[in-house]
Amino acid sequence: MTKLRATLALELALGLGAVLVAQMAAAQMPLPAAKPPDGATLFKQQCAVCHTTNLTDHVRQGPSLFNIVGRRAGSVDGFKYSAGFANADFAWDDAKLDAWISNPQELIPGSVMAYRQAKPEVRAAIITYLKELH
Repeated sequence: MTKLRATLALELALGLGAVLVAQMAAAQMPLPAAKPPDGATLFKQQCAVCHTTNLTDHVRQGPSLFNIVGRRAGSVDGFKYSAGFANADFAWDDAKLDAWISNPQELIPGSVMAYRQAKPEVRAAIITYLKELH
């Protein structure tokens, strides 16, 4: 009789435990979807090591990107561009910036920028941020 009581007590405890686990799982609220980083954050994380966003900071490895949209490629006074920029006869727009961030050497052979961004949504966020810099 004692063995039977112990078995019944264990089955009851296990059954209640499963019910409690199921109730707790149902009571938990789902976490909200992670908010993707904005363009300013992405720029700081991925571009700011080499580029500034104003004209007052010291020039880094790359030119300032202040007011880049509409600016002729390779035209920042005082910045020494790589040889490939001598043949870059265009102004920066969304499409050129997207191509540049995706694969700089393909857009301007002979350029020295090593950064590449494969994700279109990240490129778009960075470009949107750059368009605000004026």
